[in-house]
Amino acid sequence: MRFDIATLFPEMCNAILNESILGRAKNRGFVEFYCHNIRDFSDDKHRRVDDIPYGGGMGMVMQCKPIYSCWQYVCNQLKEKPHTIYMSPKGKVLTQQRAVELSQLDNIFILCGHYEGIDQRVLDVIIDEEISIGDYVLTGGELPALVLADTITRLCDGVLASDECFKDESHFNGLLEYPQYTRPEVWQDISVPSVLLSGHHKNIADWRMQESLKVTKERRPDMYNMYTKGKE
Repeated sequence: MRFDIATLFPEMCNAILNESILGRAKNRGFVEFYCHNIRDFSDDKHRRVDDIPYGGGMGMVMQCKPIYSCWQYVCNQLKEKPHTIYMSPKGKVLTQQRAVELSQLDNIFILCGHYEGIDQRVLDVIIDEEISIGDYVLTGGELPALVLADTITRLCDGVLASDECFKDESHFNGLLEYPQYTRPEVWQDISVPSVLLSGHHKNIADWRMQESLKVTKERRPDMYNMYTKGKE
């Protein structure tokens, strides 16, 4: 799978994409990451990519031409149009299910905005969908782009040891994850639940399901109601 990220801060993105599980996935050839500096596609001698907004208002707006040229450069490399995502607080909030769907694609182009936003015309021409990582606003699209790349990459074949590494996690099956424990068996007079020491796999699976239901009901009643409604 290939990710192309259009950004004003490629070094910031590369610092994350070259580390930990993402870096190992890249080095082992499971994914490809390319970070493109939008300024490299500016015709301005000072590499400017923004200008004042029509109609007035605070801040600056990113221009169409550099973004479109960057996107077209990637299209020419791929010899096809990649699925193109704009990270925006106006987009649909990212879910685990959407990450699973996106992990089935071959090429994803992620556009990172800055300042007061991006000229709507280029968004209308190149963008397939807008995605938000939550109901809040950040200074730029780089952190959301990295979140998106991370949550998709870990679902790609070969990146994690097995599918079980993510299938038992929060949100994958519509519930939050059950509590986890490791050594020592007793810490500050708090013991690991005895069922986890029993070696009885069915009892352990039943306990984990009940704990998932309990945690979900307490912390995300919306998810719990949706899950239990689907089981009726």
